[in-house]
Amino acid sequence: MRRRLIQSTLAVVLVVIAVFGVSLVLVETRTITESARERVESEAVRLASIVDSRLLVEEKVTAEVLRGQVTEDRYVVVRLPGRAPIEIGDKPEGDVISASAPGEEGETVTVQEPRSSVTREVGRTLLIIGLVALLAVIAAVLLAVRQANRLASPLTDLAETAERLGSGDPRPRHRRYGVPELDRVADVLDSSAERIGRMLTAERRLAADASHQLRTPLTALSMRLEEITLTDDPETVKEEATIALAQVERLTDVVQRLLTNSRDPQTGSAVTFDLDEVIQQQLAEWRPAYRSAGRAIVTSGKRHLRAVGTPGAVAQVLAALIENSLMHGGGTVALRTRVTGNQVVIEVTDEGPGVPTDLGARIFERAISGHNSTGIGLAVARDLAEADGGRLEMLQAKPAVFGLFLSRTPPQKSRDDNRQTVR
Repeated sequence: MRRRLIQSTLAVVLVVIAVFGVSLVLVETRTITESARERVESEAVRLASIVDSRLLVEEKVTAEVLRGQVTEDRYVVVRLPGRAPIEIGDKPEGDVISASAPGEEGETVTVQEPRSSVTREVGRTLLIIGLVALLAVIAAVLLAVRQANRLASPLTDLAETAERLGSGDPRPRHRRYGVPELDRVADVLDSSAERIGRMLTAERRLAADASHQLRTPLTALSMRLEEITLTDDPETVKEEATIALAQVERLTDVVQRLLTNSRDPQTGSAVTFDLDEVIQQQLAEWRPAYRSAGRAIVTSGKRHLRAVGTPGAVAQVLAALIENSLMHGGGTVALRTRVTGNQVVIEVTDEGPGVPTDLGARIFERAISGHNSTGIGLAVARDLAEADGGRLEMLQAKPAVFGLFLSRTPPQKSRDDNRQTVR
């Protein structure tokens, strides 16, 4: 591309120089020739007037008298009536420029100038024009090289950016080049890089969240299936199968919730539900794991509370808190319910050492963990809570107390929509 730009620019400059240079040479040659002819004619008229003035006062006209009046390199012939011609200077050979002027006393003055003087002047003019053309060509080449680098380097850089995007490196480069069209391409590539980066981040986040959120339900489901394989009692098999089916439904809800949350974290399907039902379901699901660890999980507080949210999402948040207490806490885990203002609060606490001081408020950040775990459980739980219009907070560090805040009344928009539906 650089070579093409340089060649095209140089070709344009050469064409312009050829067109205007030839025209300028023709015009200058004609101008110099006409100027030389005018000078010779003026010289002839001037010498004729000098001869007239001397003849009028009856002074002698000789070559010695007129030699001082003749310009160097010119040949002059003065023809007087009844006298021999008077010659001044050397007669030029070859082509000459000649002019004659008659006098009032009957004399004729002829002035000749060799055309070689015109040729020398034309040659000097051509040399000057050639030097100017050469300088113009050099300037054009330098300008073409500069413009070629200015255009080709950004294009090479943009090609490298596109190649980086194709190789899986979505970092935007934020480089601009001062050319509107190229800057527009750079804007589009940077925007594409940011979108690709967000998509890759969302995919990695979905994979991490899925592996974390599905691990516990699958473990609980496998425990139920093991119970079925180890018993011959039909009633026990039926009971365990019923619980396993319920866990499969919750597992399906977890998957659906993860997919929905990955597309739009703010998308929620909040409804008014019975909070006791979700808490009892979590207690039944986690009691086997706590019994295996020699610990207990209990519930207390106000009963028959109703909250606004997605039951599946609330169950996942509570599951994350209960699992966090099982892995990092100690003693009995308690789920307490209370009411504060227009909100229902579910507190999950245990008797363990609490949250380390160095973690503090960072406990909800991804990849933050104090015991070599994945560090995404609480982050996912907070995202799920916020998607339903609630919030998850750490109320106390030692011992650890986490609070899930849910609204007791539907949002105003939902009630207005319900009114319009009834109408």
